Amino acid sequence: MSLATHDINEVEKRMRASLDALKREFSGLRTGRASANLLDPVQVMVYGSRMPLNQVATVSVPEPRMISVQVWDRSNVTAVDKGIREANLGLNPIMDGQILRLPIPSLTADRRQELVKLAHKYAEQSKVAVRNVRREAMDLLKKLEKDGKMSQDDHRGHSEKVQELTDRIIKEVDSTLVTKEAEIQKV
Repeated sequence: MSLATHDINEVEKRMRASLDALKREFSGLRTGRASANLLDPVQVMVYGSRMPLNQVATVSVPEPRMISVQVWDRSNVTAVDKGIREANLGLNPIMDGQILRLPIPSLTADRRQELVKLAHKYAEQSKVAVRNVRREAMDLLKKLEKDGKMSQDDHRGHSEKVQELTDRIIKEVDSTLVTKEAEIQKV
């Protein structure tokens, strides 16, 4: 029985991992407001290799519609500028010594709709991942019952717990989506 009890914690951990991945995806979606997370995917070619931007510069948000990138080594400013432009984030850095300023342009209505669709796609992928974890857990419970390591009543009880957990995580995915959608639509 301890195997099945321990299993529910592992199931929850795996489901939460897909929710966390969704939140990371959402943090990269541009909403018309500046966010330091917006530059997370940027890679910069410095010292003969590709490095994440946060390893060569400090990213800050001095104003709601401006991102500031303080490059630590003056010789890397051009490489950081190029890395930001190549990331296709729709941002045009303005060089000011060792600081790059990135004004965040306001979103058009069409772009907002595209971002909402993308948010829905990310949320659906997260739900599919949660359902896959649920299916694997249910298959394991069936196998344990079939092998005689779990009674039918225990199987039913554990199955209900897995289903309740699935419903709760899917509800969290939906509420995260609603919040992100409102943030994108906000002018």
